Amino acid sequence: MNLHLRQSDVRNRLLRVLSADDFALLAPHLELVEVEFRQTLVAPNQPITQLYFPETGFVSIVTHGASDHRVEIGIIGREGLVGATPVLLGTDRTPNHAFVQNPGQMFAIPTPALNAAAGQSATLRRLLLRFIQVQIVHLGRSVHCNATYNMEVRLARWLLMCHDRVDGDEIAITHESLALMLGAQRSGATLAVQMLEGNLLIKARRGRITIVNRKSLLEVADGSYGIAEAEYARLIEDA
Repeated sequence: MNLHLRQSDVRNRLLRVLSADDFALLAPHLELVEVEFRQTLVAPNQPITQLYFPETGFVSIVTHGASDHRVEIGIIGREGLVGATPVLLGTDRTPNHAFVQNPGQMFAIPTPALNAAAGQSATLRRLLLRFIQVQIVHLGRSVHCNATYNMEVRLARWLLMCHDRVDGDEIAITHESLALMLGAQRSGATLAVQMLEGNLLIKARRGRITIVNRKSLLEVADGSYGIAEAEYARLIEDA
């Protein structure tokens, strides 16, 4: 229970745009927790007992296929709420896996408390459902990007999304994890990193990628990045 949390102190963008009354409904139930790399927050096909508002770090949403082939279909950082889509759409579980890709701090809230608050406040529920709309758009863009663009473009988009969710220009990621996130072979992900680094857009070293030229990275992304981000601004930040 967090009876003294002030809205002005939080970094999560969803929590910050809530009305004072809606924030007051959630604040007593928010618990700040440390999350670790690869920690599972939502396990596939298991009841979702807690949801998470990231303050720092971000989470990957991954779908599993045959032979445990995995592809990332979403990223949630301090702009959102992990576990929102199944819970707010009336179910207690999902076949997807949500785990920490970049460690940090998050506000955990019990699922019953979130549901009760959303049931009590129409404005809170509307905002959270708008976030789900953004997630649906994000998923659609991921599918389109994976089906249409080459590895270099897909990597540029992914790095831009990560850059939005970290402080500074450095992103902690291994080539193995990068391949998993892009649904590619490690050799393909490594080649795409080398291409971007050769064009002086990024700098790669073991376990780290630094964004050097975001403007040029946007050009490489070729429209694959930006639509879901604009939807977030329209529905949530500018509402």
